[in-house]
Amino acid sequence: MKWIHVKACFQSDNMELAEELVSEIFFDLGLKGVVCEVPLPEPEEGFGSNALAQPEDHSISGYLPDIDSSQSLLATIRRQASALEGISVTITTQTVDDEDWAESWKDFFFVTRVTDTMVIRPEWREFDPGPDDVVIDLDPGMAFGTGTHETTAMCLGLVEAYMKPGLSFLDVGTGSGILMIAAGKLGAGKLEGLDNDEAAVIIARENLEKNGIAPKEFEIACATLDRYPEKKFDVVAANILAEVIIDILPDIKSRLAPGGTAILSGIINLWHDKVTAALADNGFTVLKTEIRGEWVAMAVTL
Repeated sequence: MKWIHVKACFQSDNMELAEELVSEIFFDLGLKGVVCEVPLPEPEEGFGSNALAQPEDHSISGYLPDIDSSQSLLATIRRQASALEGISVTITTQTVDDEDWAESWKDFFFVTRVTDTMVIRPEWREFDPGPDDVVIDLDPGMAFGTGTHETTAMCLGLVEAYMKPGLSFLDVGTGSGILMIAAGKLGAGKLEGLDNDEAAVIIARENLEKNGIAPKEFEIACATLDRYPEKKFDVVAANILAEVIIDILPDIKSRLAPGGTAILSGIINLWHDKVTAALADNGFTVLKTEIRGEWVAMAVTL
């Protein structure tokens, strides 16, 4: 099968907002393998060692299957991008083979230490872990979540801080399954995830099994949170867009066990105040806030 690689390079006086709005177009229209490629500030010493090389331009990339209906989607992407006020967007496309996609991106994905003890290891890279290292072997495939983006890295740090052995864990928008894997390796007693992308569900299952988590130890559903059973979880994670987090806060609230923790990430700085206000409106208390570059992650409770 062939895929269309869609790349949107953008410029604006407000680059943070531009990144969010262009990303939203890609996610809303169901593009696969969406990656934000933006130059970031130098990380703290020891964070993201051997991570992705810094891009020269600000861009969002994603993939569409090369089928007749994709041309209509491309036209929609161009139309919506051109309608963004104060943002100049240039769309380019390139057709690639499934095999080309599967191999070419691997050249740019390295072993990455995201916390003092948590390490992301692509399955094709060698790494000699220390005695205290928690190693996540990962093949993101067409799903979002490699651990190198600040939103996922901060989320992993908060999962490590609040996930205790025996606690139940729900991952909303699981993507590659990286947060579920982390929770599983930290001793989750019940491990569940959901994503509205069937490809992500398949990839997440494969990644969990590659990390030694047996199918009987986890559940992953292709669903949205409002259609998911109202079971209670000690920890609920959602690494998604800020406006989506605001919309689903009542659903997160109904699934959070007493004294439980919700970990929220994917929040761009410009939406921080809006998310904080929505949390207060829904009865949440902020336990911890992490800010890295233009992104915010939060741990909250009821």
